Amino acid sequence: MDIRQIEYFAEVAKQLNFTRAASILHISQPSLSKTIKNLETELGAPLFYRGANQLDLTDAGQALLTNAKHVLYAFENLTSELNDVIDLKKGEIKIGIPPIIGAAFFSKLISQYKEAYPSIELILTEVGSNKIKDGVDEGTLDIGLVCNVPIQKGNFETVKLLKDPLMLIVQKDNPLAIKGTIDFSHIKKEAFILYRNDFSLHDSIIDTCEKHGFYPNIVCESSQKDFMVEMVEAKLGVALLPSKICDQINNEEIITIPFNRPVVNLELGMIWRKNTYLPFAVREFITMSESFTV
Repeated sequence: MDIRQIEYFAEVAKQLNFTRAASILHISQPSLSKTIKNLETELGAPLFYRGANQLDLTDAGQALLTNAKHVLYAFENLTSELNDVIDLKKGEIKIGIPPIIGAAFFSKLISQYKEAYPSIELILTEVGSNKIKDGVDEGTLDIGLVCNVPIQKGNFETVKLLKDPLMLIVQKDNPLAIKGTIDFSHIKKEAFILYRNDFSLHDSIIDTCEKHGFYPNIVCESSQKDFMVEMVEAKLGVALLPSKICDQINNEEIITIPFNRPVVNLELGMIWRKNTYLPFAVREFITMSESFTV
């Protein structure tokens, strides 16, 4: 028994006339009669009383019709829901995002996508870039927004979204606060408020310090940019934050200083697992991100 046979049977049961049902179904009457006969043979019971001038359902036919209505209703809902998914009316995307990035980089893309596809649920998880890579690799995340995009190899496909230079933030009484620009070597004696070690920028900053002949004096590590700014305001040290985040700091106690030449950059990108099925909603999100300007 297949869905086509059930549809044909239901229409005959509704019309109680093979000729009218065949016309509505746009098939020939002999073909319809043969389909119903095959169905009766398969079920081992007649579905219709075939009188001289009238067609009626048998008990078996009535039982089949009751269940056929449920089957056809479920099939119609299934078809509609699949079309909704294909047309991006439903679905979900599990996205990993480093908390240090926050709304400064991601809110516009989220807003643009939600406006285009309001019924797609976006599930955001805040963790460091290294854990995001693990989540995408293991399949617990569909997409990851990561700092310092990995080379496109191994298990990941990537889209680069931007390259944003890190800037120094200091408390206004810090002697460095009077400088218009700064060299990286000028901060070797400073205490550092640094990203947590599960953030890729943590490693990038330490590597850059070592290239300039020193290892940073780390007094605090955090995943929250607001907390890092508060620690700088409390004169516990200096911090390096992306320029787009620095632009949003509204604090008279904090001075932002660019480096003479960018030595550390936040390379923000999106990753997803290579050689795996991507739902329609995820694919469309990737497509939108490729043309997105932060």
